[in-house]
Amino acid sequence: MNSILDLDATSLSAKIKANQLTPKEAAEAYINQIRATHPVINAVTEERFADALAEAEQMASRPKEGRLFGVPVSVKECFHVKGTKTTGGLSARTRIIDKEDAEIIRRLKREGAIILCKTNTPSLCFCQETDNLVFGRTNNPWNPSCSAGGSSGGEGALIAVGGAAVGIGADIGGSIRFPAHFNGVVGFKSGFGQVPHEGIFPPISHPVQQSMLGVGALAKSVDDAKLIHEILSGRHVPAASSRFSVIIPVLPAAFPMQKATVACLENMAAHLKNNVSVDHDPPPYLAESAQWWQWIMSVDGSKYLIGEILEMRMRHVATEWLKAKAGLPHRLHPYLTWALIASRLFKPTASTWRRFMGAFSIAKTTVQNYLQSRVLILPVYHSTAPAHGQQYREIFSVRRTFRKFLPFITYANTFGLPSLTLPVGEDENGMPLAVQLITATGQEELLFRLGKDLERTFRGYVRCDRYDPRT
Repeated sequence: MNSILDLDATSLSAKIKANQLTPKEAAEAYINQIRATHPVINAVTEERFADALAEAEQMASRPKEGRLFGVPVSVKECFHVKGTKTTGGLSARTRIIDKEDAEIIRRLKREGAIILCKTNTPSLCFCQETDNLVFGRTNNPWNPSCSAGGSSGGEGALIAVGGAAVGIGADIGGSIRFPAHFNGVVGFKSGFGQVPHEGIFPPISHPVQQSMLGVGALAKSVDDAKLIHEILSGRHVPAASSRFSVIIPVLPAAFPMQKATVACLENMAAHLKNNVSVDHDPPPYLAESAQWWQWIMSVDGSKYLIGEILEMRMRHVATEWLKAKAGLPHRLHPYLTWALIASRLFKPTASTWRRFMGAFSIAKTTVQNYLQSRVLILPVYHSTAPAHGQQYREIFSVRRTFRKFLPFITYANTFGLPSLTLPVGEDENGMPLAVQLITATGQEELLFRLGKDLERTFRGYVRCDRYDPRT
C-alpha cells in the first residue's frame, strides 16, 4: 500500500491503464490512509468512500479513457460537489446539500477522476490558519503542534501524508502556497482568468478581488501540478521561450527571514548560475504588494463575506467576537470575526482607493512586462510552519505587521500571476521549506520546466509518515 500512497496522479493513472493496479485498489489504499491519519491531522470534512468505491468498481468494465482515469482526488471544501456539503466552516450551512458540481469538478470527472473527500478550511476560507467551529483545527502532520496553513490547510496536510493522489485548492492570499510550504507538498496557483471560479464558496463578486483568485493543485510532483492545471484550465500549457533569466532578489532587511530559507535561496542561486542568468535586484512593486493586497481585500469592508453569514450583520459579528473573547458560547470562530473587523479597520478611504487604482493599472502592466522571459523566485513566508495561532497574529495584527510578513505571498495575488510552490529543503527541526516560482500569465511552461529541474536537484515531495499511528 505504501507504494500506492507515494505515487503521484500521473504515475498512478499510468499504472491503472497498464493493468498494474485497479481503481478499487487505489481507492482502498487512500481510504485506509485517511482513516489511519485523520485522528492526528483532522484534514477531512466529508468523505465519499462508499460512492468512490462504487465508482471505482464500475470503472473495471469501462474503457480506460481520461488523463485521471481511476485516480482518487481530494478537494478543498470550498468547491461544490454534488451530494456533499459546502459549509464554509459555518454551522448555519451544515444542512445545505450541493445540487451541482463546480465547473472544475465537472472537468476532473470528465477525465476519470474519483472524488474521494472534501477537506478542511478556516471559516469562509478567510484566514491562513485552518480552524473552524464545525470541523475543528487541522494539524500539520510533520508536527501537530504547528499550523497546516490555510485556507487550503486540509488539502496540504492530507497530501503530505499521501491521503489522495492529488488535491485541489484555491488561493486569493496564499491559500494554496502556505499549506504547500508548511506541509512539504507541491502547489500551483493559476494566473488571472485561466481557471473558472464558478461553484466556489464563498463567491467573489468584486472584479479586482476576482483577479487575485487562482485555482490549482496541491500535489506530489511538478508533473501533476502541470497536468491538473491543463485539465482545470481546459487548455494545454503553451510552449515558452527556451531562453529566460531568473531573479532571486536580495531580501530587504525590513522583511524577517529564517536562516534556513536564506541558505536554500543561496544554494538555488549557485545551482542555477551554471545554466541561466541570475539577477538579484528586487522586482517592481514588491514592497507595495502587501498593502495593495490588503486594500483590495478590504475595499468593501468584507461586506460580501458578511452577507454569506446567514442572518448576520456587522454588529452581530462584533458581538460574536466579544463573546468568544469572554469565553461565552459563540456561533462564529474568533479568527473569522476578528478578520472581518480588521477588514473594516484596514478598508481604504474613497480617495485612497482612487489614487491606488490609478497607480495599480500602471503597475500591472509594468509587472507583466518585467516578467517576460523571467522567473521570479521568492520565499513563501519568513519561517517554516509556526505554532498554531502565531501566523494569524502576525497577519491580522492592528499594528499592520502584514506589511512585513506578506509581500512575498501577496505579489502573485496582487498582480494575478501564476505561481508554483516547491519544497526545496528542511529547517533544523526537519520541517519542510518551500520557495515559489512566479512568472507572467501565459508563461506557465517556464515554471514547470524550471520546477522539474529544481525538484530533481533539491528536496521535492517526501511523504510524511512521522505521525502515522501505524508507524
